[in-house]
Amino acid sequence: MENEQHEQYEYARKRIKQKKNLYFHFVLFVLGSLFLFIAYHFFTIGNETNWPVWVITTWFFLFVLHFIRVFITDCFMNKHWERTQIDRLISLQQKKIAQLQTQIEEDNPK
Repeated sequence: MENEQHEQYEYARKRIKQKKNLYFHFVLFVLGSLFLFIAYHFFTIGNETNWPVWVITTWFFLFVLHFIRVFITDCFMNKHWERTQIDRLISLQQKKIAQLQTQIEEDNPK
């Protein structure tokens, strides 16, 4: 039971760290976007092209990918999902082995 509690603790710690990093990424994205907007409009840095829009759009896309990984992918494909998939594949392999053994025994009667 102690090992199971330790696994639950480690999983919770990992999830909290992922969410903390996501929130930090969001704050960094907002502050960075504001800085880029101010630098572009008020300090006339590179007024020839609208480069902050491309930078902010790319950064937002990366943030969305980070969000999907934390709240969608890792939520469903965690250790429990891995164990379930492994158990399912092992049971399928055992069924195939049992079928092959019965087939061999039927083909080669003693």
